[in-house]
Amino acid sequence: MALLLASVANQSCQKAEIADFIVKNSIVYSVDSNFRIAESFAVREGKFLAVGTNKEIEKKYHSDKIIDMGGKPVYPGFYDAHCHFDGYAGNLRKADLTGTASFAEVCDRLVENQKINPSAWVQGRGWDQNDWPVKKFPDRADLDRIFPDKPVYLTRVDGHAAAVNSVALKLAGIDQNTVIKGGEIIKEGSRVTGVLVDNAMDLVYRLIPEMNETEEAAALLQAQKNCFAVGLTSVADAGLGTASVKLMDKLQKEGQLKMRIFAMLSATESNFKEFLAKGIYKTDRLNVRSVKLYSDGALGSRGALMLKPYSDAPEKSGLQVNETSYLQDICQKCYDAGYQVETHCIGDSANRLMLNIYKNILKTKNDRRWRIEHAQVINPEDFKLFGEYNIIPSVQTTHATSDMYWAVDRVGPERIKGAYAYKQLMEQNGWIPNGSDFPVEKINPLFGFFAGFARMDQTGYPKGGWMMGNALSREECLKAMTIWAAKSCFEEKERGSIEPGKMADFVVLDEDIMKSETLKVPKTKVLETWIGGEKVFAADK
Repeated sequence: MALLLASVANQSCQKAEIADFIVKNSIVYSVDSNFRIAESFAVREGKFLAVGTNKEIEKKYHSDKIIDMGGKPVYPGFYDAHCHFDGYAGNLRKADLTGTASFAEVCDRLVENQKINPSAWVQGRGWDQNDWPVKKFPDRADLDRIFPDKPVYLTRVDGHAAAVNSVALKLAGIDQNTVIKGGEIIKEGSRVTGVLVDNAMDLVYRLIPEMNETEEAAALLQAQKNCFAVGLTSVADAGLGTASVKLMDKLQKEGQLKMRIFAMLSATESNFKEFLAKGIYKTDRLNVRSVKLYSDGALGSRGALMLKPYSDAPEKSGLQVNETSYLQDICQKCYDAGYQVETHCIGDSANRLMLNIYKNILKTKNDRRWRIEHAQVINPEDFKLFGEYNIIPSVQTTHATSDMYWAVDRVGPERIKGAYAYKQLMEQNGWIPNGSDFPVEKINPLFGFFAGFARMDQTGYPKGGWMMGNALSREECLKAMTIWAAKSCFEEKERGSIEPGKMADFVVLDEDIMKSETLKVPKTKVLETWIGGEKVFAADK
């Protein structure tokens, strides 16, 4: 009898298709067109074979490797639609200045970091004067006191301002008479304070030695490890140079860099020659088909270009960091090459400028998927242009909850109605991609998911959420960091959902973020991260 049963079992296995592994007893959010919730799926050669109930998969597929999730939820691999992966990697040895409560604390962190990571240049990132008791830009005098002989370069949280010391100013040849188009050198009277905004930053930044290839490779691999731990399997890296893209490609082909990367190229002649002139470059882990532009600065440093002056600084209207003719020329060059354009636009004037440049080149509805990055403050008259020309608003929902404490002061009660308007923006095309802009914000995509539907900080402030008329639903938030993020990068047929034929990128969480209590969502832990059917992260048990 035992032999007969074994024979029957073997025949059954022979009839079933062989899978590399089968996942069962899960809550599988497929994020397909029907937003179907399944229990099980089979994977072979790095791709999903089938998705269904436990019985459906067991009946059709056989594998020696069965993974019982014990009821844990599974989601498509999280996709950050706008971040600075390479920049984040480069920051890992710099002092982390996020969350500092004063400039004195900034200085303390710099001193401590120099003890651990001594360097010729003292660097840090993440300070935000809006978090300090006196919301005033820092002054170089404090940096001169602790670093009288070393140059200091500290990037503001948004990446659009820097605080430097006297040594750095001297090396760059900056004095009270220095003027830079598209940037500002902050002064008190005629005295240079050491704060540089937008294009002025490059006067010092270009003097900082770059990492060598070995150092950059090590940094990228550490950044990848950190990203896997929060469930990221794909990132759209906004603004890359030729050497960085080639290094990423090399590391991916060697099997070291497993992260999938959508590369937005910086607008350099090197990139145009190496990539645009040769067409789209695509592998299963790297996609090069877009160019990143800048139209203005950031709201926090009052560099965002506004149609009318700032409500809290009537003498300022922001900065246009590139000439209109330059922006038009690059957009036309990209259009002719079949490349996508993504442009940083924060202020309502910057958004109007780029929407009209796009409109004049695109001319009608299209599938070019040109993107406005951030789309932060929109004039009510301009929302319709997104839908009329299929322009994609690429947003970062955590920006709303980071800025809500002071944003109304910057733009006033009327303009704020068109700011951080994610629901209204989503309705223009029926979909919207979400990212984090890390390291401007934290790398954890669940923070963006939470901010998108709750519109509050992680303490629950403000009660009931901020400007809830523009909150997204949980389903929309999940789509925005999976299938819609993939779509914004022309990758919706390859990833972004758990469907047959797509790459087996998925994430296992310890809580069901679609149903759990609101304030539990950002505390949810990633248990496992898989890319192409390979487990790349497992939480410590």
